[in-house]
Amino acid sequence: MSGLDLNLVLALRALLEERNVTRAGRRIGLSQPAMSAALARLRRHYDDELLSRVGGQYELTALGRALLDRTATACDLLERVFSSRADFMPGSEEREFTLLASDYAVAVFGAELARTVHAEAPGVRLRFQRPPTAVTEDTATLLSTVDGLLMPHGVISGFPTVELFTDRWVFLVAESNDEVGDRLTMADLARLPWVIYQRTYDAPAARQLSMLGIEPRVEVSVDGFQVLPFLVADTRRIALVQGRLAERLRGVAAVRVLTPPYAAVPVQEALWWHPVHTHDAAHIWLRDTAARVGAELTASTPSGAVAPAEPDEAAR
Repeated sequence: MSGLDLNLVLALRALLEERNVTRAGRRIGLSQPAMSAALARLRRHYDDELLSRVGGQYELTALGRALLDRTATACDLLERVFSSRADFMPGSEEREFTLLASDYAVAVFGAELARTVHAEAPGVRLRFQRPPTAVTEDTATLLSTVDGLLMPHGVISGFPTVELFTDRWVFLVAESNDEVGDRLTMADLARLPWVIYQRTYDAPAARQLSMLGIEPRVEVSVDGFQVLPFLVADTRRIALVQGRLAERLRGVAAVRVLTPPYAAVPVQEALWWHPVHTHDAAHIWLRDTAARVGAELTASTPSGAVAPAEPDEAAR
């Protein structure tokens, strides 16, 4: 690193994304000769053309394609490193925080966090984005490009966290489904069709079902939790959803909320972040605020929609 000019990272990103020396130079404020010199230095460093002429335009080499996403991530990380502050005054600062979160986390926790942030830091903006499906494959790179990830324990590990709140799993069953009485059974879970959330977010719950010998007969899969009631109503389908969200969605569709016929693993929601943010004053404020909002949420609302039932005999 001591022998590298970090300005070349900006030049590399511009070249790879623009695939044109003149446009890349204009983008970062360099003349065409200066940008050509930067490309020559990068080619010597990598011993690769990076951009090769094909007909009347440039195309990325195999290495250039591999570097495209990595360079963007590196630039984002460098920007976060050099924008770190020793102090943060929430009442007067302007800042945007990007948090990856499912629609469940936004509805149950994000809305409360946004209200608190608005009251205490009117210049701070929150941007919620859904995490990619490959969140477990390169978590370090993903976390380095955002301010945090709202996700329960059991999906990722090895990164610093702030504990937020607990929740429990419940089942949704259509009000018109007369095949299910007041209580679900393990036989019901094996027999009835399911609507499932198709990402890794509910992995611990799915693993527990598998260990109990239940392989859901999936009829519909979706990438959001809040649509589950509409896909259960007036059908034979069932769906597993978090209790706090079930409470917030009560009445939006003709469904009943029932407890699992087994001791379902609880949901422990947390805020995860990359270690590069640990000592940044703005992030410390964000994490402290998130922890406080989580504690208030826990104190003010129950962790589930209905009281737990005795486990079904087949699950004992």
